[in-house]
Amino acid sequence: MKNKNNRLEAIRLIISEQDIKNQDQLLQVLNSRGYSVTQATLSRDLKKMKISKVANTYGDYLYVLPNHALLQKKSSGSYDEVASSQPRYGFVSLNFSGNMAVIKTRPGYASSLAYDVDNNNLPGVLGTIAGDDTLLIVLAEGANRMEIKRLLEPIIISL
Repeated sequence: MKNKNNRLEAIRLIISEQDIKNQDQLLQVLNSRGYSVTQATLSRDLKKMKISKVANTYGDYLYVLPNHALLQKKSSGSYDEVASSQPRYGFVSLNFSGNMAVIKTRPGYASSLAYDVDNNNLPGVLGTIAGDDTLLIVLAEGANRMEIKRLLEPIIISL
């Protein structure tokens, strides 16, 4: 029997190499690599590793790793229109209106991004509301938009 750290690393490797659609498929691949694991243990592993399912461009839901650098910032510093050139990435755009910021994402990404924004307790951010592909961020009165963009950058890049 292989140890837990090796199993977790194997899960990371499998998900980064293959399109895994469900836990049964992942269990089969793990078993073929010599890891004997139950569905309950795998479920706990996925939760601990913060692995989630997101829709790809074909509408299939696949497991993805957290903190995977999916966004390549343009040299101009703008995040807008990145998705049109690289549609598999989660982030689409960031726009401001008054004391609100609106982030558009690919389907399935907004709620996990909202979770990350809320858990980082960013100064100037009062809270978030997320749908499937849109995240509304309520900003404190007088929040500096450039500072908010700077604070959001590492979170967006991990999408």
